[in-house]
Amino acid sequence: MSEDQIRSSVKDQELVMRRRKQIIEGAMRLFQEKGFHRTTTREIAKESGFSIGTLYEYIRTKEDVLFLVCEFVHDRVRDQLTETISVENPTMESLRQAIRQYLYFMDTIQPEILMLYQETKSLNKEKRQFVLGQEQKVVGMMEELLNVCLKEKRSAKEIHFLANHIVVSGHMWCFRRWLIQKEFTLDEYVELQMKQVDCWL
Repeated sequence: MSEDQIRSSVKDQELVMRRRKQIIEGAMRLFQEKGFHRTTTREIAKESGFSIGTLYEYIRTKEDVLFLVCEFVHDRVRDQLTETISVENPTMESLRQAIRQYLYFMDTIQPEILMLYQETKSLNKEKRQFVLGQEQKVVGMMEELLNVCLKEKRSAKEIHFLANHIVVSGHMWCFRRWLIQKEFTLDEYVELQMKQVDCWL
């Protein structure tokens, strides 16, 4: 978590991390059920197993909680990419496999991705820019892998576009699920997206 962005009155950083994890888990359940604006800090405290006073030892505002939730979701995506992406001696097949695994992973965190799209706008400008920067780090990881595999075939601009396309394709399964998931299974969706990617490879 970014201590530069969210101040805590507790000095024990290990305790701060542990308590904020509880806050994030409780807040995510509430935000997914009720939305950010209809959730109160008192409800977040109760869902996290704290008193309201204890909650304010680890955050200052409800917006701080939303920021922590957004950062947590991006951390999960980056962790997944770190596990599946290797830029050392990659093959075209390992590139395809990494992209495919990313698309399948997005299915496991649909509510979190949807929440990012719905609620990030509620952050102030500074925090919103920080969160958007975290998403660009995800794009950057995908771009790095594509660059290793495709730098002889595609321009830097094309690779940057393809990296963004892949990342947003994963998101689309989540934020367009009201339509896409009525027409396609997850396997069908992934294979269609891979056909699009193959046009660039």
